[in-house]
Amino acid sequence: MNKMFCFQCEQTAKCSGCTQVGVCGKTAEVSNLQDDLTSLLIKMANILPQTEENTKLIIEGLFTTITNVNFDSVSIKNDIDIIVSSAGEKDFDIQSVWNCDEDTRSLKSLILFGLKGIAAYAHHAMVLGYKDDMVNSFFYEALQAISKDLSLDDLLSLVLKTGEINLKCMELLDKANTQTYGHPVPTMVSTNIEKGPFIVVTGHDLKDLAILLEQTKDKGINIYTHGEMLPCHSYPELKKYSHLKGNFGTAWQNQQKEFDNLPGAILFTTNCIMPVKDSYKDRVFTTSVVEYPGCVHISEDKDFSPVIEKALELGGYNEDVHMTGINGGDVLTVGFGHNTVLSVADKVIDAVKSGDLKHIFLVGGCDGAKPGRNYYTDFVKQSPSDTLILTLACGKFRFNDLDLGNIGELPRLLDMGQCNDAYSAIKVAIELSKAFNCSVNELPLSLVLSWYEQKAVCILLTLLYLGIENIRLGPSLPAFVSPNVLNILVDKFKIKPISSPQQDLADILG
Repeated sequence: MNKMFCFQCEQTAKCSGCTQVGVCGKTAEVSNLQDDLTSLLIKMANILPQTEENTKLIIEGLFTTITNVNFDSVSIKNDIDIIVSSAGEKDFDIQSVWNCDEDTRSLKSLILFGLKGIAAYAHHAMVLGYKDDMVNSFFYEALQAISKDLSLDDLLSLVLKTGEINLKCMELLDKANTQTYGHPVPTMVSTNIEKGPFIVVTGHDLKDLAILLEQTKDKGINIYTHGEMLPCHSYPELKKYSHLKGNFGTAWQNQQKEFDNLPGAILFTTNCIMPVKDSYKDRVFTTSVVEYPGCVHISEDKDFSPVIEKALELGGYNEDVHMTGINGGDVLTVGFGHNTVLSVADKVIDAVKSGDLKHIFLVGGCDGAKPGRNYYTDFVKQSPSDTLILTLACGKFRFNDLDLGNIGELPRLLDMGQCNDAYSAIKVAIELSKAFNCSVNELPLSLVLSWYEQKAVCILLTLLYLGIENIRLGPSLPAFVSPNVLNILVDKFKIKPISSPQQDLADILG
């Protein structure tokens, strides 16, 4: 059996690394091809000029290697061939990073995995026509650094710079999304599915959804979001389509059960795709960087006719189907991005000053299948009624169908969007700190985060770059963070693992 080594996601085997097959389902062949692609991207950054085409190859190549994006060896080989044609065969092997001393490996991994997350955000902005020269230049700088013999201090500085550049990239993506589709507005979304043909759209990409909505109008097909696409219902230019009906299912790790024999077509626009079961493989379509063996891939021309035809062929449910979130609720409320929250900032400030609002929790991040993630459901359920819960990314599916009530006119649970929208939470925190004339660390605000893949890594690095302290992280700490590097993060930023909801709430609220 081929050997592999991968420890970039939270669920990696034994909290040390996958060596036979990925916990995500990728084979050793695919893992090693992704390592070859990464090695070639590093060579490319070292020897080729920074051009629009080269930068596009780097962004797409890094995005391709994120967890649960591409399981197709043929397409990865094609990507490799394209780079070899311009940069030549690889002369740097990423294996040398995996095999170096643990502190160097740890810091270089933080840079590389953070860079992959930035590539995802840059890609979403790029397809909408937005780019930033500083962000693009950093891909070259960081990839070059990974191949060099740098001191631990230099690498640590670059880790924090990765966070700085990610903040700029998330701001760019926020601008791209809101200038293209409008600022999100509070919107109630049903989890029920109407009878008739339908398509489920999952992933993160707003543009793919917009194109599909345009191609399906007047065709008698309903469109449902899934997973991280849920917040799309709050964008004015997307919600104007009457056949964008609601949200199907919950977070990404439940898809094999939820998609089993589904009588509708499924479109994957970005991560997170899991190994596709035979019971629904014929109705799975991929596009952009996502590919899976045996599934039809929609090319850059974005002709979604095969998806539409499959939805019509399958016909959907014969009757309306009542579905709920994991706690039994059938209405989800989205649309509390920074524009909405800051428009009522005066109410938040007044509630804090009057004592009606004692504390704000940001409970967000990636969901996953590993035991221990019920912590986040229990944390939210046990949070006092005079506290506010901000949330984003797919971790919210653990609790977003709960009715937590209101504080004054404000719902206690405010969904700020995708993981791609972490900029909203950061912007709100910074603006509140200005209003209270204090640092973010002095606000009655606590971050309780769950992580799974590399986009969560770059968000964490952004929070560290901003100097935000006392972040609680779970359900486990990254396998690629060495004890010495962890000590630095604990000493400098007071980062800590989650314990129990009761204990953490007691510690935070004193």
